[in-house]
Amino acid sequence: MNFLENHIEALIFCASEPITLNTIRECLIEMLDAYIPDEDIEQALEKLLQKYENENFAFKIYQVAQGYQFLTKSDYHTSIAVLLKHISKKSLSKSALETMAIIAYRQPIAKAEIEKIRGVGSDYALQKLLDKGLVAIQGKSEGPGRPLLYGTGDKFMEYFGLNSLDELPQPRDFAVNEGETPTESVEPA
Repeated sequence: MNFLENHIEALIFCASEPITLNTIRECLIEMLDAYIPDEDIEQALEKLLQKYENENFAFKIYQVAQGYQFLTKSDYHTSIAVLLKHISKKSLSKSALETMAIIAYRQPIAKAEIEKIRGVGSDYALQKLLDKGLVAIQGKSEGPGRPLLYGTGDKFMEYFGLNSLDELPQPRDFAVNEGETPTESVEPA
C-alpha cells in the first residue's frame, strides 16, 4: 500500500463519523504542506474500498452521509446485534422511531402535526431525538403561534446508514401482512 493510502486509511479509521473527501483533502494538504489532486485521493480511496471487500475482513469502508466510514459487514450484523442489545440505552424506543419516521418523511413538520399522526404526545421522544442529533429545528412555521418546524438532524444519515433522504424506503415498499389493515401511511410531503 502506498503512502497516500496509508494516511487516508488512518483518517477514516480514526474519524468518529463519516469523513468527507473535502476533510480528507484538507488534512492531507495540512500534513504534507502540498496540494494533492482529487484524482489521487479518489484513486487511493478506490484501492482502499477494494481492499476491504476481501472476505478476510469483518468490516469495510462504506460511503455514508457523503463521507467514508469503517463499518461492520452485513455478515456480522447478528454478532453486533448481541453487543448492541447490551448497550440498549443508546437505542431508540418504539415511540422515538415512530416520531423519527414521521419527521423524516414529512419534514419540515410541526410537533402538533406529529402528534396528530401518532395520536399521542411526542414531547419525550422529540426531546430524545433532538439530544441525539437525529432531529433538528429547521425554523418556524408561518401558521398561528409560529410553531417550531422539525427535520432530520446531522446524525440522521449516519445513524440509519444513508447517503441521502432519497434512500429512505418508500411506503409502497412496505408489505402488509395478510389479515392486517394498513395504518395511515406516512408519505413524503
